[in-house]
Amino acid sequence: MRLRLLTYNVHRAIGVDRRFAPQRIIEILRHHNADIVLLQEVDRGVPRSDHLDLASHLARHLQYPYRAVGMNVHLKKGKYGNATLTRFPIGRQHNIDLTIGRAKRRGAQHTQIHIPLAHGRVLDVDVFNVHLSLAARLRRRQMQQLLAWRDLTALSPEARCIIGGDMNDWRGVLKRRYFRPAGFRCATDRRPGSRWAIRTFPSYAPTGGLDKVFYRGPLLLLHAHRSRLKLARTASDHLPVIVDFEIAS
Repeated sequence: MRLRLLTYNVHRAIGVDRRFAPQRIIEILRHHNADIVLLQEVDRGVPRSDHLDLASHLARHLQYPYRAVGMNVHLKKGKYGNATLTRFPIGRQHNIDLTIGRAKRRGAQHTQIHIPLAHGRVLDVDVFNVHLSLAARLRRRQMQQLLAWRDLTALSPEARCIIGGDMNDWRGVLKRRYFRPAGFRCATDRRPGSRWAIRTFPSYAPTGGLDKVFYRGPLLLLHAHRSRLKLARTASDHLPVIVDFEIAS
């Protein structure tokens, strides 16, 4: 069975032209047609995005029947955070607070996704939707917190697990220092085994590979690429990354 996952920092659906235009995000997501969508910087009830519940709006227009939302940042009016949209039922879900001290609030959203197979069987994939700090020292502490999170440590190394999102890690330090020792492989390397990730930021002329996907367990990586749509260069300041897996049942 094939599984397509997409991660995308949508920048509140405010493009590099400073226009709030959720229809652009809808068109991009519809084109790539992922089974699981990891979104970061998703607004709810914020004036800059017309007080829209963006996760609900996207899920409704794209016909994703299941979603989980973790609002990490509370503004004077409204909130924003991460959202996971999926075609498949969500079992356990939890929003993990990765905020360090008085720094800007950050979080990771854990969802256990139940993928139905033939003859009534169900296959579980644990997915973590992450948005880490801009500061290197805070990212390191956030990774330590994430990898020590009870739902992650409770998973067998053979369990299917995906961690994706906006890592804000320009130099690939997190892969070498944290993900690889924990048994995770990087799906979004520019080439297999490369130190550098697929470039996604800034969207109009990408130089940094900030948006990454790591995986563990019986998942076969088939292909990964950034969106090549012209629309994606203006819809957000990040490009979405699309990863295709084969899942052994």
